[in-house]
Amino acid sequence: MKLYLDPGHGGTDPGAQGNGIREKDIALDIAKNIKNILLAGYQNIEVRMSRENDTTKSLSQRTSEANSWGADFYLSIHCNAANGAARGYEDFIHNSLGSTSQTASYQNIIHAEVIKLNKLIDRGKKKADFHVLRESAMPALLTENGFIDNSADAALIKDPLWRQRVAQGHVNGIAKAFSLKAKPAVPPQPPKPVDPSNLYRVIAGSFTNRKNAEERSAALKNKSIESVIATAEISGTVWYRVQAGAFSTKENAEKQLETVKKAGITDAYILSDAPPAVPSEPKGYSILGVTHLSPEHMNQYAKQVNPNAANLGSFYSAIGEYYGIRGDIAFAQAMHETNFLRFTGDVKPGQNNFAGIGATGNGAAGASFSTQEEGVLAHIQHLYAYASTQPLPPKYPLADPRFSLVKRGSAKLWQELNGKWAVPGTNYAESILNIYKNMVRFSDQKLEAVLKDVEGS
Repeated sequence: MKLYLDPGHGGTDPGAQGNGIREKDIALDIAKNIKNILLAGYQNIEVRMSRENDTTKSLSQRTSEANSWGADFYLSIHCNAANGAARGYEDFIHNSLGSTSQTASYQNIIHAEVIKLNKLIDRGKKKADFHVLRESAMPALLTENGFIDNSADAALIKDPLWRQRVAQGHVNGIAKAFSLKAKPAVPPQPPKPVDPSNLYRVIAGSFTNRKNAEERSAALKNKSIESVIATAEISGTVWYRVQAGAFSTKENAEKQLETVKKAGITDAYILSDAPPAVPSEPKGYSILGVTHLSPEHMNQYAKQVNPNAANLGSFYSAIGEYYGIRGDIAFAQAMHETNFLRFTGDVKPGQNNFAGIGATGNGAAGASFSTQEEGVLAHIQHLYAYASTQPLPPKYPLADPRFSLVKRGSAKLWQELNGKWAVPGTNYAESILNIYKNMVRFSDQKLEAVLKDVEGS
């Protein structure tokens, strides 16, 4: 089945406007969702769109293209506008067609499926002499998905999840009308083991001036690409690397690299941080090092387990970077200590004690901190005490009340915290690293989901 999918208006023609939204943008978003869902979920379906971005295209160009391609069905996506009071959904076939025509049959099916999901008033099935309905050589339907100038409809239209539901309604109707067969389900594959010491990092720029790195990071954010700034000292010079993701597989890193380059960052590259083999060094994962995962990934992972989890990722990323501590693994340690910020042990939420500092068991609640940031600061400083023999850097005041009780430099590896941070703590570090591995795996899965959307659009 060949579907010609036509997002109305575009380019110099914005279509209807109201309540801060434009018809051309909404129509394109719904149409892209329709295409993605159809191609991902159904067999023997081809989709050609009249436009896939904000370009100008005449009505005659659209129908001529659909006719030349030999489409089986023409679907035009629109939104409505009237006097600010009108509301609802309606769709149109050409007014020359009778109620028993094949096109009317398609309209009946698709209309019913869209109405099931769109939460709009049903304004009915209608007919009109619109160009795309008259000049198309195949059955054609034009749908009007709410009134942009009505505040109630506009509130729905602005919601991307609503637009996905509307797209799903159209897809359900098309699949039913044309007897499309769903693609067979792909059996889930067991997750690949993740080695947190061997990640592939996408570097979207490396600068000796931190301001330049911050500007690059902001430019990426404007392109909906999250990044963190990591420092590295090379031949005595400090470099600020803009890291746009860290992945357990090179394949995922290469996909992200392609996305970054498409955003205009042509000098991006992949850096693998597998540690060199040094026989004299013990095997394990260093507490000191670069934070690979972004604050957003940390927060999103925590909310997968506890939807009410506070957003601590930015604190662990920024403070960890300042002290040279692996902020993402420290975040995993906080998740272990607090049962994903549910605080089911001796420490209570209001203490902002995410590391269990001073909570020695038997009901001892331990230290309390005035803010979440201070609690994270104390946690990172406590790790710094274990991992380094250097004095505390001067930017922050000492927040860790037990800093002086730690034997400095006594645990340079996470595994060396066993029996020190937690007693007896035989598997303490392993539990932390398992959470971190799951965080990395979650990062890969999120990328896969995004890439499926991108590849289908």
